[in-house]
Amino acid sequence: MNQDNAPLSYSIYAKGCPARAFFDRLADHWTLLIIRLLRKDSFRFNQIKREIEGISQKVLSQKLKQLERDGLITRTAFATVPVTVEYELTDLGHDFAQTIELFADWAEQNIEQVKQAQKNYDDVNA
Repeated sequence: MNQDNAPLSYSIYAKGCPARAFFDRLADHWTLLIIRLLRKDSFRFNQIKREIEGISQKVLSQKLKQLERDGLITRTAFATVPVTVEYELTDLGHDFAQTIELFADWAEQNIEQVKQAQKNYDDVNA
């Protein structure tokens, strides 16, 4: 809230808006895949790495830290030898996961049309 106790207004179209920076992080494909994976259960680091093909250990570590900082996931360490760490969605993360699920479903249901459109474009513009 500002000095007048009015709610702050944010716009992802404004260059310096914090919502835009957050939007940029959320729109990252690794972030979307991690959130979608965690929507049903908690996972350990290496489980996530195995499930999401192509993600490097460094990138996964960075994304998990960002998601934890943004309040979308929690990291829980268990006193085992070696230490076991699990990641799971927060309530905020679950809320966002619902949006991702719609997006992912749409992509899977419409990929054939997209591929055909790409082929048509490439045929005309070759």
